[in-house]
Amino acid sequence: MDGAKRVCVCDDEAAIADLVGQLLREGGFQVQVCYAAADVLASHAARPFDLIVLDVMMPGMDGFSCCRELRRQSDVPIIFLTAKDEEIDKVVGFELGADDYVVKPFKPRELMARVKARIRRAAQPEGGPALLEARGIAVDEGAFSATLHGVPLSLTPKEFAILACLVRHAGQPLASKDLFETVWREKANAQSANTVMVHVRHLRKKLAGVDSSQEFIETVWGVGYRIG
Repeated sequence: MDGAKRVCVCDDEAAIADLVGQLLREGGFQVQVCYAAADVLASHAARPFDLIVLDVMMPGMDGFSCCRELRRQSDVPIIFLTAKDEEIDKVVGFELGADDYVVKPFKPRELMARVKARIRRAAQPEGGPALLEARGIAVDEGAFSATLHGVPLSLTPKEFAILACLVRHAGQPLASKDLFETVWREKANAQSANTVMVHVRHLRKKLAGVDSSQEFIETVWGVGYRIG
């Protein structure tokens, strides 16, 4: 385990904290499990972690307060893992400086993929090829590779470029015209929207081949496409 990245898992529900901790150990990480936010702050101050998985609803200091305190001293990647699934809670979490927000119940493979993606991004040299992540999709533009929940995706160059655009602008709808001109590097024409639609359909099939429980690429009617 020498050289393995150090991850802290904090949840006042011991069963969940221990389960996540074991999952991450099996993934090759050094893991410290805490059951109170104050212990996370003390441990991180003594020996900084490479990433922290943090519950929100905890007695005493909650996860939001803990995140706020951590951000005063560190840029360590923080992933909230919580049952609070309201949009406002996610907004607050990101505004406080969290890097990701995973809602319980979670899929172990997806959580592992998100942890690895955040650690890779934190280690990325400034100015290097982009490492992009959203909704469990990770895109490495330097290595020309993409995964969903850690499972490699076999994509054509155009499919890869479309996916990279959508992940880079996650949450923001992109017009078919803009996707076409960015990916094909030519002026959009009467057939452009249909061309993009066909490639998006193929992308959806490949994503569904890994996880068919959700729609990763949404159609925003009258606008284009979005990864939410």
